[in-house]
Amino acid sequence: MLLVVKKSAQASSSSNFLVLGFAAVHHFYHYPESTRLRISQILVLPPYQGEGHGLRLLETINSISESENIYDVTIEDPSDYLQYIRSSIDCLRLLTFDPIKPALCSMVSSLKETNLSKRTSSLKMVPPSDLAVTVRQKLKINKKQFLRCWEILIYLNLDAEDRKTLDNFRACIYDCIKGEILGTSTGPNGKRLVQMPSNFDEETCFAVYWTQDGGDADDQTVEQQPEDLKTQEQQLNEVVDSQMEEIVEVAKNVTSRGKDKLSVSCSV
Repeated sequence: MLLVVKKSAQASSSSNFLVLGFAAVHHFYHYPESTRLRISQILVLPPYQGEGHGLRLLETINSISESENIYDVTIEDPSDYLQYIRSSIDCLRLLTFDPIKPALCSMVSSLKETNLSKRTSSLKMVPPSDLAVTVRQKLKINKKQFLRCWEILIYLNLDAEDRKTLDNFRACIYDCIKGEILGTSTGPNGKRLVQMPSNFDEETCFAVYWTQDGGDADDQTVEQQPEDLKTQEQQLNEVVDSQMEEIVEVAKNVTSRGKDKLSVSCSV
């Protein structure tokens, strides 16, 4: 249990310190000889919110994880705001992490040189696997969180006036989300989503299944109606728009808090 406290200004106070907030952190065994830290709760008491105490708690936990050589740090079911603060902190840490710069600049360059507007080519906006391992080992940022920050770091290095590159960036986000939800395989062995008839809510009732190798390919293909495909496309774009908004908001916070650190990023 980590506490944020300050000296009491009241002479009549029964305690010399006031508790402003706390964080509950659990240790979990990680095979074979390491430990993971999981933050189960962070709370700043209402009178003291908005003063940066939650941010300091996260920074302290990161410092502890590095000094004690923890495997990585995770958060149990974080709120949107906690995730926003966490991503802002981790992006600022990554901006001054030298091993990330070559891969980041290469990715930004690929986005500038590729034309995804007609969908005749594809581009996976993912970091090298060894870089994710290095980030976890040195900064204790778990892979899922690093991938989230990776997208934000790329956006930070894009020119706001370069419409084509920004469109390429969004197209990569779209492909990633589509792959996570529907699967990327176009052959008979892949993940598929089918709308299911229901008296409850037709738009929210569906089934996901995986086809297996072998058998008749015709039996493994489900033909979707045009209206189903249109609804699916609309829902995917809504998810993409939401993720783009999150990326932009974190990027704005990182820019306002770390202008000196942005100078070490790729120049585009």
